[in-house]
Amino acid sequence: MLYKLIPPPAVKATIQLPASKSISNRALIINALGKGSYPPENLSDCDDTCVMIKALIESKETIDIMAAGTAMRFLTAYLSVTPGERIITGTARMQQRPIQILVNALRELGAEISYTHNEGFPPLRIKGAELKGNEITLKGNVSSQYISALLMIGPALKNGLVLHLSGEIISRPYINLTLQLMQDFGAKAAWTSSDSISVAPQLYTSIPFTVESDWSAASYWYQIAALSPKAEIELLGLFRNSYQGDSRGAEVFSRLGITTEFTAKGVKLKKTGKAPERLEEDFIDIPDLAQTFVVTCALINIPFRFTGLQSLKIKETDRIAALRNELKKLGYLIEEENDSVLMWNGGRCEPEKTPVITTYEDHRMAMAFAPAIICHPTMRIADPQVVTKSYPGYWKDLKQAGFQIINED
Repeated sequence: MLYKLIPPPAVKATIQLPASKSISNRALIINALGKGSYPPENLSDCDDTCVMIKALIESKETIDIMAAGTAMRFLTAYLSVTPGERIITGTARMQQRPIQILVNALRELGAEISYTHNEGFPPLRIKGAELKGNEITLKGNVSSQYISALLMIGPALKNGLVLHLSGEIISRPYINLTLQLMQDFGAKAAWTSSDSISVAPQLYTSIPFTVESDWSAASYWYQIAALSPKAEIELLGLFRNSYQGDSRGAEVFSRLGITTEFTAKGVKLKKTGKAPERLEEDFIDIPDLAQTFVVTCALINIPFRFTGLQSLKIKETDRIAALRNELKKLGYLIEEENDSVLMWNGGRCEPEKTPVITTYEDHRMAMAFAPAIICHPTMRIADPQVVTKSYPGYWKDLKQAGFQIINED
């Protein structure tokens, strides 16, 4: 499938954003561990959440989570403390994504997990049991999803959990999001120092819970506002005191000339026309917004240096390589350092006449590059259906905002 997009001369839209995938998937695991009688409301309708719901409801012997990395990590921990023996697997790409750090940590707690194919990678065979270990140490720069997966099963462990994080701790907001949700469901879980977390052995309480809208999805509308000559955009379901770390994207976009006005319904975006000469930002806490800002800054000709991107290489694709490859098609020469830094000092090359953006089975590549049509009208998006992983209604919402979308296949 190949999409050609035609942007409107001005964007005026009110968008009902999808529910937060991060909150949905955590709430589902916590609710399942607490044997909740109230199913979480306003769950995300994205692939990752649908896969999670299916796995929890059907409880099959073989669970295929397809390309859902969050589901793979959270369910690996959940199945370790849930009676029964199961195999959890996924797509070919998922079977290339490392999971050994999480498996080793769970084994240290007493989990019975084995690899069915390649050591260190899915598929996994998991035999659920009562885990008696209660203290482990992980490097703080591992994926926060590993840490969250372990924390969420903490209340189900016989002796609770004490988790020590060594060195630099990345994605701290995602860890705090997990702790906040655990506390909402009655768990006693908190930082006991700057690098240690304690979880008491106390079962979760079932409560009515409604999921808020997704700040990661909001970032693409901020991007559209930044790239459009004129834009009036209202995003529904976002709140000032959000649990989501990606809400910080609003502050970064304010430096690119897009202000946020909070209303009773959500937020309104406004262009100020102001922009910095250069943008430097540490994305260690908000790695999922990196693609949005890399593309935006290049297209509005703002040199940048973005650090803290080490987790991008093990996402749905190697996002550092993917960004460099696809922006080169549009005429921008992005540089990298130490597998964790992306920078652009204004370097350009001849753009392709009809660039086709490869999306690499990565939803965020499609959504971060689609707004680039405003600046590169001959561009096409390949395999646009990948957005279903987190924002199934993305293309429909673009049409509502005045974009024309033509399927050229």
